[in-house]
Amino acid sequence: MEALKNSLPEHARDLKLNLAALASETILDEEKKAGAFVASAIASRNGEVIRAVNQEFAPRLSPAALKAAQAAAAVMAMNNVYYRFTHLVESEEYARLPARLRMNVMANPGTSKENFELWSLAVSAVNGCGKCLAAHERVLRAAGVGAEQVQAAARIAAVVHAVAVTLEAEEAMSAVPAVVSE
Repeated sequence: MEALKNSLPEHARDLKLNLAALASETILDEEKKAGAFVASAIASRNGEVIRAVNQEFAPRLSPAALKAAQAAAAVMAMNNVYYRFTHLVESEEYARLPARLRMNVMANPGTSKENFELWSLAVSAVNGCGKCLAAHERVLRAAGVGAEQVQAAARIAAVVHAVAVTLEAEEAMSAVPAVVSE
């Protein structure tokens, strides 16, 4: 994580501070936090972020929990697109149709239902699916997960995604010659 923080430009100092704070915060237990980082990094689609987060947080997860975090990112990549579609087209007809998409991992994720739901919420935050966010938040709250824990997962998703966006922007901008004002 240190290398990831160091790769951020000076104008992203807040991201460095937030990344460090979230990595050491205690609102979530270690498994919930590590899985939220891993799933959010995968959802960020940035290889550098995925590798750095995986190096830091994968060892904190059992092999089954790591696969569950990966599965949450995978299934939510599909679900977020589909359910965002059903929400945004503004036709109730699509909401009544069965999705006909396999989501078996949700029934037996290899970790606790709470963890999988929290990691799915984090991925849904990165992917911007309001329908999925609302559904996962309801399930988590009904299971007794507090608002601060849900918020912590969303904060992890926000910061991990912002780091990915910033690094991609830096890479793209470094390929363009600087404009000199006269």
